[in-house]
Amino acid sequence: MTRIIAGTAGGRTLKTPPGSGTRPTSDRVREALFSALAARDRIAGAHVLDLYAGSGALGLEAASRGAASVELVESDRRAAGVIATNITALAVAGVRVHHRPVAAFLGAGPTAYEGCDLVFIDPPYDVEEAALADVLDALANGWLADDALVVVERSSRSPEPAWPTGWEAEKPRRYGETTLWFAGC
Repeated sequence: MTRIIAGTAGGRTLKTPPGSGTRPTSDRVREALFSALAARDRIAGAHVLDLYAGSGALGLEAASRGAASVELVESDRRAAGVIATNITALAVAGVRVHHRPVAAFLGAGPTAYEGCDLVFIDPPYDVEEAALADVLDALANGWLADDALVVVERSSRSPEPAWPTGWEAEKPRRYGETTLWFAGC
């Protein structure tokens, strides 16, 4: 069972997509992630982009904790439908789901989404490192606010992401099979 941990929707459960290949971030990892983000004052009022959103758990957690806006991007039709159901059930404002492949969404340009303060990237583990590097490079082309923070969730067996030039990576945080990579822009 996946649930919102804290904020206005704290304790509420989320539906997860059946059989879509999504891998929801565990409550333990989400709690650690959001504790770290709250300690940095990175959530309240933030413009958040959640790529490979799955059930929407990361973006919806941010919305529950006071993010100003959240854009959730998911290519799987069933998963995008579950996200829409979760948004309605939680009644959180400023949250939208985009049913598109991440590369297509980013390739369309940031016109309406410039200035993302916080970006979550949680691709399926079978997404290759080169594809992840392309996503990071696309983000570096006008999507991010000054001092933005990008968080990548990967298998602990995956190498460090290939960060764009000028991004400052932090020490990764490992939680069993999951590693969180942070980089400031």
